[in-house]
Amino acid sequence: MSDTLTEVQAVEETVVETAAPEAEAPKPAEAAKPAEAPKAEAPKPEKPKAGRPKSTAKKTRTVELTLTVTGTAEGEWQADLVHGTQRVVSGLVIPAIAVAKAAKELHVDIAEGIESVLEAARDQHRTRMEELEAELARVKAQLAELSE
Repeated sequence: MSDTLTEVQAVEETVVETAAPEAEAPKPAEAAKPAEAPKAEAPKPEKPKAGRPKSTAKKTRTVELTLTVTGTAEGEWQADLVHGTQRVVSGLVIPAIAVAKAAKELHVDIAEGIESVLEAARDQHRTRMEELEAELARVKAQLAELSE
């Protein structure tokens, strides 16, 4: 049994000798003291500089374009384009189908709003077409009476 005890002591001595200095067991006198953080490792806070603080956010260039599309109840559409403060396009006539396609590409809510305006214009044009067809039928009837 003494051989086993000697081997265990030899292994313990080897472990203590090869261990890093931080891994050593605390001495009995130091065990009662609370551990202190090393002062050299703590970063010193920088004093704020005078003036406006700099942002750490990534700065991105933005382009400001304002596209205004206006339509009438009759279904006539036009576009205005402004870049910053400079007007690039003013009063450009565009077809209603182009407005509808662009609105669908942008967002569902935009498409629904424009589609409601387009549907009102369609209804107005259908009503006008029916009135004109009725008037055309009356004119044809009058012409037929005159031709007899």
